[in-house]
Amino acid sequence: MSDLKISGLHKYYGALHVVKGIDLDIPAGEFTVLVGQSGCGKSTLLRTIAGLEVADKGAIEIGGQRVNDLAPRDRDIAMVFQNYALYPYMTVFDNIAFGLRARKTPKSEIGPKVAAAAKMLGIDHLLERFPRQLSGGQLQRVAIGRAVVRNARLYLFDEPLSNLDAQLRDEMRGEIKRLHQELGKTMIYVTHDQIEAMTMADRIVLLREGVIEQQGAPLDLYERPATRYVAGFLGSPSMNFIPAGVVANGAAISVRLGDGTSLPVPAERAVGLGTWQGKPLMLGVRPEHIGPAGRDQRPGLAPVQAVVDLVQPTGSRSYATFQLGGVAAVAELQAHDVSRPGERLELSIDMNRTVLIDAATEKVISS
Repeated sequence: MSDLKISGLHKYYGALHVVKGIDLDIPAGEFTVLVGQSGCGKSTLLRTIAGLEVADKGAIEIGGQRVNDLAPRDRDIAMVFQNYALYPYMTVFDNIAFGLRARKTPKSEIGPKVAAAAKMLGIDHLLERFPRQLSGGQLQRVAIGRAVVRNARLYLFDEPLSNLDAQLRDEMRGEIKRLHQELGKTMIYVTHDQIEAMTMADRIVLLREGVIEQQGAPLDLYERPATRYVAGFLGSPSMNFIPAGVVANGAAISVRLGDGTSLPVPAERAVGLGTWQGKPLMLGVRPEHIGPAGRDQRPGLAPVQAVVDLVQPTGSRSYATFQLGGVAAVAELQAHDVSRPGERLELSIDMNRTVLIDAATEKVISS
């Protein structure tokens, strides 16, 4: 297993500055997901690690060895691409074995290695077929098999599931996660899909415009975002953001919304918030932290009135859109808690799970 250390990495395409001074340490055996919107630099960063792009500045070390000047094949990295990159005139066996043969692996070792990789991925019955005879999910398994058979130092995945339908993506997420648990290898996975990032990662590295916005365990980013961008990127439906202000009445602190709604802040979360009185803020609340009033008796629940504008059933849950503080907000409710638009609901917001954001800097001040 190998660790990865990136120091001060920059990448330009002409005048376009794509990667802007990335510093990143990835321990051996970790599954790290690079996530962000299109154009944030995540795929460029991955390709620079692989040696497919040349870093303009900074250092890349794998297992303590600086690899900036090494060709891709000499970095001992296996990579899985978005478009599979299989040879159409080769069988599944030969596609998986290709890297082994290129590295002069003894013939006696190739068969057992390919068979073991194919069995692990559930494609051992497809070894004599050609890529044109396979489904999208099978093609992706072959591409992954070609990578894992090599026993590389580092495994890189560049949006490998983006060409699959929703059901296959769900299946393959589980397959790749299981593969990591079995192999224990260092893996770096690029995606723009925050669901993939949340379900697969040991650690998420969220990129924005070429820099790291925040990194950490998935639940750390989800529950303790550092900025509005992080809070809004993770979660589906995304977090609600409502313009707000702090009102201090002695030791009691409340959040006042634009329509006059007052939401008391629990005492343990109110420390220091009085200094923000008179400053423009945003209240961030996730849809699942808005529920029917009276059902839950925990402290810290603030009641709100809602007239439902839109109902989106999803099966066991429904998303109800309503006006909160003068803007549209979404509550995630049980399926039978809401039935139709126009319905009036008594809801409550769990103020222990909200975040307050400085509207000027978009940094979280309380979470």
